[in-house]
This record gives sequence, C-alpha cells and structure tokens, in this order.
Amino acid sequence: ASRVMVASRNYADFASEATFEIKKCDLHRLEEGPSTTVVMTREEGLHYYKTMQTIRRMELKSDQLYKQKIIRGFCHLYDGQEACCVGLEVAIKPTDHVITAYRVHGFTYARGVPVREILAELTGRKGGCAKGKGGSMHMYTKNFYGGNGIVGAQVPLGAGIALACKYFGKNEVCLTLYGDGAANQGQIFETYNMAALWKLPCIFICENNRYGMGTSVERAAASTDYYKRGDFIPGLRVDGMDVLCVREATKFAAEYCRAGKGPILMELQTYRYHGHSMSDPGISYRTREEIQEVRSKSDPITLLKDRMVNTNLASIEELKEIDVAVRKEIEEAAQFATTDPEPPLEELGNHIYFNEPPFEVRGPNQWIRYKSVS
Repeated sequence: ASRVMVASRNYADFASEATFEIKKCDLHRLEEGPSTTVVMTREEGLHYYKTMQTIRRMELKSDQLYKQKIIRGFCHLYDGQEACCVGLEVAIKPTDHVITAYRVHGFTYARGVPVREILAELTGRKGGCAKGKGGSMHMYTKNFYGGNGIVGAQVPLGAGIALACKYFGKNEVCLTLYGDGAANQGQIFETYNMAALWKLPCIFICENNRYGMGTSVERAAASTDYYKRGDFIPGLRVDGMDVLCVREATKFAAEYCRAGKGPILMELQTYRYHGHSMSDPGISYRTREEIQEVRSKSDPITLLKDRMVNTNLASIEELKEIDVAVRKEIEEAAQFATTDPEPPLEELGNHIYFNEPPFEVRGPNQWIRYKSVS
C-alpha cells in the first residue's frame, strides 16, 4: 500500500501534456498537409506505449511458439511496424472500418481483440478470435475485415466497404491497407479509379516496409513514390516509425474523406524486423547490420519512450512497470493458447454463411457430412 501511495505522489509531478515537432509529410496534389507541431497528453502517451509494447511482445511470443511447432503454417509478424497500426487506430473512430493484408496481428489487437484470442487463433484453438479456423492471416472483429491472404485483393474490398459507408449515408471512412509488394497490382489501380469517380471515403494506405517478400522496393518498382501512385488522388508520405506522425496524417486524411472530397492515399515508411514470414530468416536479402541500424535509430517504441521521459510525461521506472505487466499478460495469454482445446471436427463446416439455416457440407471425405450453422 505504501508503494502505491509513493507512486501516486510521484505521478502527480508529471506533466499532463507536451508539445512535439514531428517530421513534415511529403505531399502530392495537396497545398497543405498535417501540422508538424502536435500535442500528446500523458494519458495518450501511456496508452500508445502499452499498446505498442503489447504488440511487440505478442509477436516475439508468436515467434517462440512457432519455433516450438505449436503455431503451424503461415505466420507473418508485425514487430517494427507497431507505430503504423497504433497511430492509425487512435486517429479514427470505432465505427470506422479497417481492412488489411496478412500481416494482421497488430491491427487485430489495436481494434480491440484480446491477446489471448489472437494467440489462441494462431495455435488453432477453440478460444481463438476466429474459433481456431482462421490462423495467422484471417482474424476479424467488429468493423475489421481481416486479414486477407491474396496479395492486393483486400483493396477492392475496402473500396466496397467505403461505398457502403457512402450509400448508407454514414459519416464513416474505410482504411484500406496493402504493402509495397502489392502496390504494383492492377486491381489496386482499378480501385483507385472507381474510388475517385465515385468520391468514396476510402483512405488507401501503403505500408512500405521496403521489402516485398525478399525483393527490395528499388528492384520491384520503377517508381517508389507510392504516395503518388494514385496520380489523380491526393497523397501523403509519412514517417511510419513515429506514432505521432501516423496519428496526425490519419486525422488529416479522415477529415479529408469525411468532407466528401473522395479518396486519399497514404504511404507509411516503416520496417519489419522479422523476415517476410516465419519461413524467411530475413537476412539473405538484407544484412543484420541494416536491421540493427533501424532498431537503434528508428525503433517506434524507443522513440516514444524517449519523448515521454525527456518531456516529463513519464519516468523510466513507470514504463518498466508497464513492460513487466505486459510480459505477464503475454505469458498468461500463451498459457491459454497452449492449453485451450482445439475445435471439434464436427464444427469444421460451421460459419460458412452468416444468419442462414443449417445445411450439410461435404468434408474431405465425401461420405462424411458436416452440418454448417451460423
């Protein structure tokens, strides 16, 4: 009890907010961009820090479980890119919509799914957010549409969600994400065209982590200015390693869409620490030194931590307490994800359609029938 009282007295000495100068965005077809002078409250900073640290630890635990062969199949980790999903989420409303590609765990957590449900989904357990049948690529929650395994295919789906927002007269936007590896897909340019013609409230977001699988952006694209790729659509190039840069750019883009001006494009310049997936060691096409340099100079969690400590928004000791609490939460979630039962075989055909009467589904063996229920 005395420790709590000492802590509360110390915390009362912290600043309630601080002002920061952030990197200016590069602009395309825009006269003005987001402000470079931003305010962050202590409460916001602590929330951003804990969320990013939770995602980082969750991904490191996923790496460990994969190497123990408890997680199987495809697994694409998000560590290094935490500022992207956190900065995007805190700048929009819960009623807004998000759809992304297969590097999905961070977004799933940021949209409100508990760590235990994410790890249980990765281990194929009944308590997973897709009941153990989606795995690493296919995670969903309210107003979050996954997790999609086909490269670039989620982009037209995102425009469809934005069309629904406009059709039903809701003042909502759809964040439609894809990577630099998908950025050369033809369906993305077709979607740009439709979204611009129909003035859809769609924020197209290219998470440029510099490598599409094992191919660098310089080898894959004649133009690496992804924020200009929409041509007739305005664009922003953003420091994706800075949660405040991402937050401010997203607020700007969301206001643009809500004003009825149509779509806008954001390129988040970021970096993944792991390989493309767990089957990729990530050092055959880039050096260990390159990864270490990004970690030492641009790590999103370290950047936020230094800002908060240097402006008296938090102390090192307080942030260490958050780290300890996060590690405990991850360990408990991992315990659940390794002991929760797998879904029974008779549920294999369930949830094919939503809100439909039960019907029979033929399984891998044509003589065995499963019943699908919503």
